[in-house]
Amino acid sequence: MNYTILAVETVVMVVAFTGMIMIPLLKDPVWWIHDYPEDIQEKYFETHERIPSKMTDRTVILKKGFALLLALIFMVVLAVLAGADSFLTGFLSTYFIWFVINWYDCFFLDWVLFANIKKIRLPGTEHMDKEYHQKKYHFVRGLIGMVLGLLPCLATGVIVMLIA
Repeated sequence: MNYTILAVETVVMVVAFTGMIMIPLLKDPVWWIHDYPEDIQEKYFETHERIPSKMTDRTVILKKGFALLLALIFMVVLAVLAGADSFLTGFLSTYFIWFVINWYDCFFLDWVLFANIKKIRLPGTEHMDKEYHQKKYHFVRGLIGMVLGLLPCLATGVIVMLIA
């Protein structure tokens, strides 16, 4: 396992993840409506047409499922490039990247940018400062993200084991 390559991969993935989140968010905040706290969604829907936004809605499942599949493909490539040659090294290297991105998303993107950049607030909710600063909401979602990340990381470990 080459830890320098793993570190570079982690930084590159953080930058790519930031772009993947921020570009659509700045263009149309409604694209990520399913990731906004429920009270903000409800205020938005008071003046806008209701669209699928619950985690169990088909649209949301398709978006998240596609993102997980894409993550799996990237993680297999990254693990192999970093020198993973067993289930354990494949799993641990990708879960490390997942861990960094997940908590970067919570602590920086959600707690700092999401809470403070008015341009990414849903129309009609710009005044809801308290609701946009819900640290517990994003922390709990971060914990869920850590559990969800086990799926593609375990799958990566299996794939690396099979191809190594």
